[in-house]
Amino acid sequence: MGVDFRKQTVLVTGASSGIGAEFARRLAARGSSLVLVARRKDRLEELAEQLRAAHGVTVHVVAADLAQPGIGERLAAEVAEFGVTSVINNAGFGNFGAFHEEEPERLRQEVAVDVNAVVEISRAFIESLRANGHGFLVNVASMAAYQATPWSSVYGATKAFVVSFTEGLWVESRGTGLRVMVLSPGATRTEFFEVSGSEDMTGGLRMQTSGEVVETALRALDRRVTPVGVISGRMNRVLAFAGRHLTSRAMGARMIGRMVQRG
Repeated sequence: MGVDFRKQTVLVTGASSGIGAEFARRLAARGSSLVLVARRKDRLEELAEQLRAAHGVTVHVVAADLAQPGIGERLAAEVAEFGVTSVINNAGFGNFGAFHEEEPERLRQEVAVDVNAVVEISRAFIESLRANGHGFLVNVASMAAYQATPWSSVYGATKAFVVSFTEGLWVESRGTGLRVMVLSPGATRTEFFEVSGSEDMTGGLRMQTSGEVVETALRALDRRVTPVGVISGRMNRVLAFAGRHLTSRAMGARMIGRMVQRG
C-alpha cells in the first residue's frame, strides 16, 4: 500500500508555478492539506484560493526567499503549528552561459537555493517526519544530475548533489516509515528556461509537461515500496543510464555540450 494522501500535510517549495504548482493541484485533488512556499505571495494566494474552492482542503501560504541563510530553521518555526507530515523540496533555478561570464552573486544564489535550502529544509523537518512515520520527503533533482552540463555547469553539479544526498537519506530512513525519494525531470514546460536565460537547452528533445513529471512521482509514492529515485520520461531514463554506465565522463560532457549548442 502506498501513501495515504488524505492524512498528509505537505510542504511544497517553489509552489508558485511549474512543477511545484502542479504538485499542489494533484495533492489537493487527493485530499492532502498543503503549505505552499515561494517568493511570490500573490501567486501562492491565488493558487491556494483555487485549491480550497475546488477540493475543500486546508492550504497555508508562506512567502520566503530560499536563498537566505538559515531558511530551514526559520521555515520550520513559521509552519510548526500546521503539523507538516511530508516535504517536497522542489524550488530551484539554473543559469545558462559560460561559467567565467556568470555573475558571482547569481551563482551564489543558485547554490543557495538548489543545495543549501534543500539541506537546511530537509534537516529542519526530517526528525518530525521520521517521528510521524507515514509521510514522504521528495527532493527534485534533474536529468542534469547524471552527466556534466556545459553552459549550465553549476546547475548540473547542484542537482548531482541532490541525487547523492537523497540516496543517502533513503538508506538512513529505511524502517522509519518515512518514504524518501529523488525525482529527476528532464526538460519540462515551465518558467525554468526563462529564468535561466535560455529559451531552449533541450537539444531538440521533447519537453514534458509538469503534469507528466508529477504523475511519475505520485505513481512511485503509490507503490508499496517507494524507490530511491525516479526519472520522468522513457528517453530521459535511457539517457541517464547511458550517462552513468555507457559513456566516459568526458564523452558525456562533450555530447551534452554539442546538444546544448545545437538547441
